[in-house]
Amino acid sequence: MTNIVAVCATYHLEDIERMLTIATSQAEDLGYNIVDVIRVPGCMEIPLALDRVLANEDVEGAFCLGIIEKGETDHGLVLGHSVVKTILELQLVHNKPIGLGIIGPGALHDHVAPRIGPHATAAVDALRPFLSD
Repeated sequence: MTNIVAVCATYHLEDIERMLTIATSQAEDLGYNIVDVIRVPGCMEIPLALDRVLANEDVEGAFCLGIIEKGETDHGLVLGHSVVKTILELQLVHNKPIGLGIIGPGALHDHVAPRIGPHATAAVDALRPFLSD
């Protein structure tokens, strides 16, 4: 069985837990074993958690879940770009896939609910080309 890890921001906890339930079901359908769920305060902390967990030889990939809402300033946009860029770099450093399930940046409250299922499923599906069944 293929071992993967979920890294989840806890900001917007109720929505993230719904995403995790959907992602877990998708992982089971694909024959992946989620060996750990790491919870971090927000999306900014996701890359460090991914870096640490992907250093483990027994972990073959990971996915992350989070939400970055639109605020009154560009803070979320800057954060989102930085987080995604770092996640892309971590894939190359560790040579392991990371599925991105972050809604936003710039998501309005009304944007979140319809994206929960598609983003959660896509985060796990993104691992498929790189992991053996």
